[in-house]
Amino acid sequence: MFYKLEILSHEQSEKLKEIRNFFKNLNSVCVAYSGGVDSTLVASLAFEQLGSKAIAITGVSPALAKTLLEEAKTQARWIGIQHLEIETSELDQSSYSKNPKNRCFACKKELHKHTTFLSKKLNYKIVCDGVNLDDLDDYRPGIKAAKEAGVLSPLALFKFTKKDIRDISRALGFPWWDKPAQPCLSSRFPYGNQITNERLNMVEKAEEYIKKGSISEVRVRCHGSTARIEIPKNELQIFCKEYDFNELVNYFSNLGFNCTSLDLEGLISGKLNR
Repeated sequence: MFYKLEILSHEQSEKLKEIRNFFKNLNSVCVAYSGGVDSTLVASLAFEQLGSKAIAITGVSPALAKTLLEEAKTQARWIGIQHLEIETSELDQSSYSKNPKNRCFACKKELHKHTTFLSKKLNYKIVCDGVNLDDLDDYRPGIKAAKEAGVLSPLALFKFTKKDIRDISRALGFPWWDKPAQPCLSSRFPYGNQITNERLNMVEKAEEYIKKGSISEVRVRCHGSTARIEIPKNELQIFCKEYDFNELVNYFSNLGFNCTSLDLEGLISGKLNR
């Protein structure tokens, strides 16, 4: 049992009680686990209530940054839940690689083709994901694919907001409670821009370069051969003082970017949806 180390609001305590009872009444569950704060809370509570009858599955592809996969592994070990990795092949599908507006539908369809198959093979009755209440108000075509595959979203079902998830994770003592959101690398490309293994690798290495400094969060948006760096607006001055721009531009140029820019509006999640 993960005990509360901090006081939660009455409403949050009730939500935590409800989702614990939800998992307690399941025979077994497979969690689609990315390592983000949301799916990690689901995996944690599933394991808390079901022990070995709960497993976590991570879909691995070039769109998942290697550092995030390592974090997911570390967190799963911390929780104690069995963690499996499956190779997904969304890049082989034009419905994904051509990067249409509903790209995430193709991604989740591919992911849950594997999670549902594996869960049945291993005799785990239900697949759950980390979709929360706030996600339902965003443009998330992947949610439709998950529903079509029969995947349940307990955080959304019990009306967990993003704030609830972070507050409850912190109260339960999870070290990653304030981990920044980190969408897949494909989200760095405007719709209609082709996604390839090579271009994903360029973005991943560019972001790794920025993360070596003290910047808390970064997105390197890829517009053709142009890199547009997004960091939190309150860290722009730190960025300008800390980084050698000549070195940065040369590094990005060696990756394959012909032009590198800094977005003065700052990092805004989902900006490309605008």
